[in-house]
Amino acid sequence: MTRLALLRHGHTHWNRAGRIQGRSDIPLDDEARAELASTRLPAEWDGAVLWSSPLQRASETARLVAGREPQTSNALTEMNWGEWEGLRGVDLIADPNSGYRHIEDWGWEYRPPKGETPAQVWKRLQPWLDGLTGDTVAVCHIGIMRVILARAWGWDFYGPAPFKIKRNRLYIVDMSNMTTLPEPIRLIRPEVSS
Repeated sequence: MTRLALLRHGHTHWNRAGRIQGRSDIPLDDEARAELASTRLPAEWDGAVLWSSPLQRASETARLVAGREPQTSNALTEMNWGEWEGLRGVDLIADPNSGYRHIEDWGWEYRPPKGETPAQVWKRLQPWLDGLTGDTVAVCHIGIMRVILARAWGWDFYGPAPFKIKRNRLYIVDMSNMTTLPEPIRLIRPEVSS
């Protein structure tokens, strides 16, 4: 059985401001670095193959929680949000002419202007997923995680998602039958010796 553990990168100043990052290469902020430096992968996942998106917020998260350099794959790069990158979702949703929709109304073919659909993200991910041969940790982005978890849960991007993606948690997918563990696994905080 090959298992894939998905981990979302730490916060950036754009996350905290509600800006859409997409492929913009925004670094972790200092608060995220400090928080991540105090966590580790659970022992069961410490020896897994480590991958990340090439974007610095993901690769730095991987180094901080695993203590080693990840392999990177362009397949794990965040969904392309096109003309909406750098803008705030709340501003877009307030503008009835923007075309922006909440995730519960996307479907697989929803596309930001000059961006990428979830279906295109899945197509981009498939060769990388098919190449996994053992337990793997992938530090990536919420858009990548949504697409993989949507497939695993059978969610079509209509109605409420059957999962909620939180930071500092591993979301486990059994790649042999594309199913998930019902609950994510928290990163651990090693005890500080006095």
